[in-house]
Amino acid sequence: MPQLNPAPWFAILVFSWLIFLTVIPPKILNHTFNNEPTTMSAEKSKPQSWNWPWS
Repeated sequence: MPQLNPAPWFAILVFSWLIFLTVIPPKILNHTFNNEPTTMSAEKSKPQSWNWPWS
């Protein structure tokens, strides 16, 4: 029964996972995100009050 012989498919499986784990993660990690989190120590700016000409 050729299914029980791990030599042909096990090497292909290990080699393909090795390729996936070395090629794919750098491509995914190169993407930059627009919404960078701000630190808690960042000062919040006070909103400018509206200047109503009739008041």
